[in-house]
Amino acid sequence: MSRPDRGTRAMHQALPPALRDAVDDFAEHLSRVRNRSAHTVRAYVTDLVSLLDHAVRMGCVDLAELDLSVLRSWLAKQRTTGAARTSLARRAASARAFSAWAHRAGLLPADVGAALASPRAHRELPSVLRADQAAALVEAPSRQAPPTDPPAEPGAGAAAEAVPLRDRVLLELLYATGVRVSEACGLDVGDVDHGRRVIRVFGKGGRERSVPYGVPAQRALDDWLRRGRPAMVGARSGDALLLGARGGRLNPTTARQIVGAYAETAGLPRTSPHDLRHSAATHLLEGGADLRAVQELLGHSSLASTQIYTHVSVERLRAAYRQAHPRA
Repeated sequence: MSRPDRGTRAMHQALPPALRDAVDDFAEHLSRVRNRSAHTVRAYVTDLVSLLDHAVRMGCVDLAELDLSVLRSWLAKQRTTGAARTSLARRAASARAFSAWAHRAGLLPADVGAALASPRAHRELPSVLRADQAAALVEAPSRQAPPTDPPAEPGAGAAAEAVPLRDRVLLELLYATGVRVSEACGLDVGDVDHGRRVIRVFGKGGRERSVPYGVPAQRALDDWLRRGRPAMVGARSGDALLLGARGGRLNPTTARQIVGAYAETAGLPRTSPHDLRHSAATHLLEGGADLRAVQELLGHSSLASTQIYTHVSVERLRAAYRQAHPRA
């Protein structure tokens, strides 16, 4: 089972053995069969343990006793404790996924979660940088002192001049390709096709896609591979494209801190790698890219996930109109 937090572990251990085994088997199914990330498995497990703990408190001692009323009662309790609609929607999805799996596995006589409704999650418009702000951010490593790698990866042993080259290529790739930070950190040297200027990315569920990048990112890659990576490479590097200060693969937490630190010192709004992904998608659509092409580039399984960026573009247009038009 993925490593949940201490409270969830305690609740998991307190469950009756049959329910505890069901949680573990479901987590194994998500990880090995569905190929979900450790983060996703951890979220599902946290929700499921909370649900089954609630079921036990309602008198369910056997999984077969789990029914729709228990699921609804659990969600109602979450609502009364102040859970946001987005959290309720995710927890309902977790319950439905577990119910469907347990029914297929013969642990539930019926898929009781199929009829479970959930509140529609309110989708906030993503935070998007202007094109000039994005350019200032990706160029920041060339103009300012690099933020020190966080304590998890102390800088001893890494050549100081290699760090800004690593940071520049990280920022360039995040903005040029719109990849997720986990996808960028998961890149190997062999995933870069320099001739065609595309990278091979393995996204959610292990789905593979090819994503193009531009000339500035190519220059940053060339500098990193020629002068930066050789100075940081070590026994733990393997084929990883981006390296941390100890020579191992750069981890997403460190990458998020790098992006945030450069944005702060450049005087930009608080920015995460995902904000650069949002910015890349929005700027592509504003430049005339087809929505389907952006969907493929981002690796979205549903076009609905990509359509949020059309709303961002419209809102930016409305803001510009209100600011500039004398009759706004």
